[in-house]
Amino acid sequence: MSALFSPLTIKEITLPNRIAVSPMCEYSSVDGFANDWHLVHLGSRAVGGAGLIIMEATAVVPEGRITPADMGIWKDEHIPFLQRITSFIHSQGSIAGIQIAHAGRKASKREPWNKDEVVPDTEGGWQTVAPSAIPFNPNYDTPRALDIEDIEKLIEDFRLAASRAVAAGFKVLEIHAAHGYLLHEFYSPLSNQRTDEYGGSFENRTRLLLNIVEAVKTVWPAGYPLFVRISATDWVEGGWTIEDSVVLAGKLKKRGVDLIDCSTGGNVTNVKIPLVPGYQVPFAARIKEASGIATGAVGLITTAEQAEEIISSGKADLVLLAREFLSNPYFPLHAARQLGVDVKWPQQYERAKPK
Repeated sequence: MSALFSPLTIKEITLPNRIAVSPMCEYSSVDGFANDWHLVHLGSRAVGGAGLIIMEATAVVPEGRITPADMGIWKDEHIPFLQRITSFIHSQGSIAGIQIAHAGRKASKREPWNKDEVVPDTEGGWQTVAPSAIPFNPNYDTPRALDIEDIEKLIEDFRLAASRAVAAGFKVLEIHAAHGYLLHEFYSPLSNQRTDEYGGSFENRTRLLLNIVEAVKTVWPAGYPLFVRISATDWVEGGWTIEDSVVLAGKLKKRGVDLIDCSTGGNVTNVKIPLVPGYQVPFAARIKEASGIATGAVGLITTAEQAEEIISSGKADLVLLAREFLSNPYFPLHAARQLGVDVKWPQQYERAKPK
């Protein structure tokens, strides 16, 4: 029996297998709206057999977008097309999830294939915000430090985004608190130099994320899974550490978070990271063992055997693939064959299923 293809039940939702499509920005929206690209992109992964499909980082406010072409969920008008996507995903037996996010000081950039530079105000760019007025690097603009009123509004923005996610039909919600974006900027001492209740101590720096979790829970159905993606380490001395992540995971678990999606880095440029297959898996294993919370493993997971070992050995409860799914939307169907598991193919594709 394959562990990778065993179901995973979290609260009232059962994923048919342990393979998830990690949130991947497509930079293909106008004014935050989903469109046919997103329907085909995400829908094809559902046809391909992924158990969970998490929509890309979706901004809770316009200024929370990484680029002007990012997905958004800051207004009710975004909901109808998202409903079309979730409906199709669920029709294929997969579960639709969404990641809600704010890019903080790393916002207002061009798409990666379009110069990958800051968008000036004259071309539709905007003032970025952060816990402290510290730019990500010299090529980024200096952000405006959020005041207490701004922070209170931000918490409400996440709550409203979660409410819209419910209306759009999503059954898993992930709060993006990784990769150097706003919530990561708050909990990392490298980017947070505040002296109020949201800065200084570990408790203060993690306060915003914990408050957002509490706010989201007031509208997110109690029977639906709630994930948080964190960067388990900043990979630099004096930054956020795996030990910090273990403590944070325990606090999130007590507040009703079901799974920690364990990524790393993103808050410091030019950091030396050992980019080898599965390089982030040990962080998921450590957090799971130390805190008792379910974890998701990410990072250069590209083969069926590798994914199977991560789940069967108990290192994580879920594997989230990104680039591998870009090159192979049908990874789960092929992985099942390689592992000797007979899974159901879409009836339209049955005639191509290997015998």
